[in-house]
Amino acid sequence: MAVTLCKTTYQYNKQPVSQEDMKKLLEIAEDYRKVKSYVYQRYGGIKSLSKIYPGYTVQNEMTESGLRAQLGLPSVYFYLAVFEALGDIKKQWSRTKSRVAGCINQNTNFTPEEKHYLRFVMKQSQCFEAVLTGKEMALAKEWEERYQEAAVGVDTARLNRYLCKQVRRHLDKLSAEKATGFSVAERAYRYGDHGIYLSTKEKRKRVFILLTDNNQYKRQIYIDLKPDERNLVIHVPVETAVRRHEDYHARIGLAPGMRHMFVTDKGHVYGERYGEYQFALAEYVRKGRSVYQKNRRNNTGRKKYYAGKARLEAALHSYINGEINRLLETEMPEEIFLPKLPQNTRAGVYKVYNNAAHMWQRGYIKKRLTQKCQENSIRLVEVFAKNIGKECSVCGATGKKEKEFFVCQACGAQLPERENVARNALLRGSAQRVSVSANVTDTEIKIE
Repeated sequence: MAVTLCKTTYQYNKQPVSQEDMKKLLEIAEDYRKVKSYVYQRYGGIKSLSKIYPGYTVQNEMTESGLRAQLGLPSVYFYLAVFEALGDIKKQWSRTKSRVAGCINQNTNFTPEEKHYLRFVMKQSQCFEAVLTGKEMALAKEWEERYQEAAVGVDTARLNRYLCKQVRRHLDKLSAEKATGFSVAERAYRYGDHGIYLSTKEKRKRVFILLTDNNQYKRQIYIDLKPDERNLVIHVPVETAVRRHEDYHARIGLAPGMRHMFVTDKGHVYGERYGEYQFALAEYVRKGRSVYQKNRRNNTGRKKYYAGKARLEAALHSYINGEINRLLETEMPEEIFLPKLPQNTRAGVYKVYNNAAHMWQRGYIKKRLTQKCQENSIRLVEVFAKNIGKECSVCGATGKKEKEFFVCQACGAQLPERENVARNALLRGSAQRVSVSANVTDTEIKIE
């Protein structure tokens, strides 16, 4: 059976959408936004936590609310908006729990028993809901016994107050401010006549959009509207087969950077002009913000600014994807070792550098590298990165950076600083791989 993964492909309109048709689509998008906003407001808080899993309660209550009839929105759009908003709420709760768990781990005032209690409450949904809402816990016998074990020797009232405070602090309010598009169920569109017919709020009347290609799909799609240009983009999730390369056997270490996108352990550079693209985008944003702040009262709009920013971002992303493709085709790796990048730190005093660092597209680069590695059956491994730039890849001693070079006083090694990082990534990744293999072997021996 072939291995597949999901990726997004795009379709575009061949001719500008008429103002009348764009108005109909924008009306759907606005109603779609209103539905999502309603769900956010009604079910995004603590009191509705018990209703969002698995979500049937929300669906039934939204049906009974009368909002669909009030808006005149077809069910193929209404319920997609409901479930999309519900999915956003679930993601927000997952992010909140992750942030609170991080605070618990970093709190040095808690004993191991107190941390265990807090983790137990967060993991058990009924306990978590009861603590946040102040209701009495109604647990099954097995869970009740486990809760009593976790609560032994700790001040549950104090810990519950702490948990409530952290959740209120980290639970952000979701909002749907812009009507930029909407999802479309399979039965709300059909392909034909070199285009696509989209259902509207009028019964048995559809908007026809002539497309640049003749591809046809049968799945849920997303319509991204560009009313200023009278254009739209159709986002289509598709399953693509994973390619396997019999000649890809290399194991390489990579060092990411802000000037050069990647440097390998052999010293090969990919994305040599990445810094130029990145700096151009960062400077454009910095100057645009400065001009906007100076002329805030008399500003006529930012349409031109956003269009320029979009062009620079598109050029940067195109360059990133091209260089990642060149990297994989040239190096032919079976396994790639990449240092795990730290979180963003607070800005310093150099504003130009701070802005460039803030605009550094490392998240996009990692996302695209991960996607392309998956598509080509390449294993991407993140390695422990602490002090990876201070360690000599030749002897392991601590060295120092002089300009763009790493110098080791112990063995006299001198090589480009990024290349040294890439070599260390390869060494740490290989050691990590051997360690995992050894653990697996030991486990197998014990089982036998």
